[in-house]
Amino acid sequence: MKNLKTTFSTIAFAFLMAIVIFPSCKPKKIVSQPVVQAPVQEAPKPVVEADSDGDGIPDSKDNCPNKAGTATNGGCPETPKATEPSFNYKNILFEFNSSVLKTSSYSVLDDIAREMKKYPSMNFYLNGHSSAEGTDKRNMTLSIDRATAVKSYLVTAGINASNLEAKGFGESMPLSSNDSEAGRQLNRRVEIKKK
Repeated sequence: MKNLKTTFSTIAFAFLMAIVIFPSCKPKKIVSQPVVQAPVQEAPKPVVEADSDGDGIPDSKDNCPNKAGTATNGGCPETPKATEPSFNYKNILFEFNSSVLKTSSYSVLDDIAREMKKYPSMNFYLNGHSSAEGTDKRNMTLSIDRATAVKSYLVTAGINASNLEAKGFGESMPLSSNDSEAGRQLNRRVEIKKK
């Protein structure tokens, strides 16, 4: 029992001490410090390269910095592609009932030959026509002879004969009415067309 008293007195003493000591320990207030935010840094501005011609392609990547162009062409202006001529010539004319070329057709045929030489693998139709005077048979023969005369001229000018095919259509495809001489003159012709 003596032990029990000693234990009890020790606990009672500790309890009294706690009552005396703890009231003097008040909870401390937490002093809050103002939060200082770091200055906001702006994102770096992109470096803008010079674009002298204003085409949106920087001069450092522009092959033509002084001429506006396209990105697909390295900053240079697009160049128009060379277009091949149509070769649809209709002004190779002939006299009435003749397959002899008019002298006015020589310069036209010379120009045509120059253009044809630029396209040596291209093939052409030489389509001969006639006006309505005469028989169908005569007009067919005359139209073939006219196409052949043009072929001979072009071969002499240096065009490969195998690239030219002479055909006759007689009076079947008039350009103009055969009721007047002016119309008949337009119908006596050879037209050159690309195959």
